[in-house]
Amino acid sequence: MAREQVIGPAPGDDGQKKVDAALRPKLLKEVVGQRKVAERLEIAVRASKKLNEPLGHIIFDGPPGLGKTTFATVLPNELGTSIQMTSGPALAKPADLLPFLTNLEEGSILFIDEIHRMPRVVEEFIYPAMEDFRLDIVLGEGMSARTINYQLKRFTLIGATTRSGMLSGPMRDRFKMHEHLEFYSVEELATIVRVNAAKLATPITDGAAHEIARRSRGTPRVANARLHWARNYAAALHDGAITEEVAHAALDKAEVDADGLDKNDRRYLETLIDVFGGGPTGVEALAATMNLAADTLSDEIEPYLLREQFIVRSPRGRIVTPRAYPVLGKATPPKPRPEGPTLFE
Repeated sequence: MAREQVIGPAPGDDGQKKVDAALRPKLLKEVVGQRKVAERLEIAVRASKKLNEPLGHIIFDGPPGLGKTTFATVLPNELGTSIQMTSGPALAKPADLLPFLTNLEEGSILFIDEIHRMPRVVEEFIYPAMEDFRLDIVLGEGMSARTINYQLKRFTLIGATTRSGMLSGPMRDRFKMHEHLEFYSVEELATIVRVNAAKLATPITDGAAHEIARRSRGTPRVANARLHWARNYAAALHDGAITEEVAHAALDKAEVDADGLDKNDRRYLETLIDVFGGGPTGVEALAATMNLAADTLSDEIEPYLLREQFIVRSPRGRIVTPRAYPVLGKATPPKPRPEGPTLFE
């Protein structure tokens, strides 16, 4: 049987060059997956340079871990400018936003993560900055109050959100580009795993990269976490190289199965089947039985189970699908007979 080819530097190579430990790509051409989004951004960047104008404001939305922050950090490199980063929950009042806006350089980028969690008063404060690159600052109170107009450098606001529906209409309409990020294919994730393993100076086989990608739920962030665990497992118990057998053993030790389900996913399905007879049941009842917060179930566990059709949501609650039973080693229950007499009775 032919041996798998190991990609990456062999352990103990002399004169090995330093590798970049940062796993995020630096340029748009290095981004794996989301090619249609990357192509549109390349056009926007090229137009910005030719027209000598700042990039239009951009909003990225999609589930966690798909690359919203990655795109935001790549664009300053493409434009040759700087970036300031903050998050919606950190901006409790307009004054919290002032240092970021007043320190912006011409053409630089302000990135606000979880922008849907920004308070309405801060949101309204930033509207003139987005449209006219100015701030309206009110000094004093009552009859003695006066407004000062502060002119800002032209900049680009990039927002990231996991819940675009929670953005107000006026805020959403002020973004020139709205890009939705999709889940990645196994092949795309395998490429990401190989590239990042090389950055970490960790030898890995094609089969191992594919095995890690297959169990990573279509998400680069999860794939990177699985890669780090497999790397630690290989370093602790083997020679440091990640082969398919090592990857398989490492992920089994982490209780991640071949379908990408972890112990909490399986516990959710087992509770729904064993306690509630497969459903329907509400998320609050499930959360109370599992001793977890309802938000944890709806935000962290259920999205993958819904996407892979292990459960469905109905008006009466969550219902397990026949596909979940074999994954848990359970026999699929027979379909219930329709109520009432049949044609032959």
